[in-house]
Amino acid sequence: MLEFDVTTRGGRTLLVLGTRTLLSVAPLGLIGVVLALLPARTPMGFVAILGIIALSGMIIRNSVILIDQIDMDFAKGLHPWDAVIYATTHRLRPIMLTATAASLGMIAIASEVFRGPMAYAIISGLIVATLLTLALSSGPLCRLVQHQGAAQGARA
Repeated sequence: MLEFDVTTRGGRTLLVLGTRTLLSVAPLGLIGVVLALLPARTPMGFVAILGIIALSGMIIRNSVILIDQIDMDFAKGLHPWDAVIYATTHRLRPIMLTATAASLGMIAIASEVFRGPMAYAIISGLIVATLLTLALSSGPLCRLVQHQGAAQGARA
């Protein structure tokens, strides 16, 4: 397992993120991809797979934004659960706006034969993954913040 330490904001160390933590939210987009491609009878070809790869990056970006806010709130001294809830409500609007903008941008190419499967994959996958990330990830994120707090307390 590769772990990395992201350092920003004047040397303050952000939440230690394992690759499993960030990559665990990427499969949530596959639920939306399947929900769109099957009823539309759109093929899962090369272009759709490219859309899934782009979708993974968008989903991971949203989770990084959320985890960064959780870490900032936890560093301010909030209880881990309160930090997760506050960060989720505080970052709900920016995350939903970026997801909506990306989805609306794909509508223009959804009717094309070549790029249509990619658009379907990105639109539906991003909407479903964003909603699932914001709604269902608070428990695991709270556990991760508690684990980091225990590790910092053991170092002190």
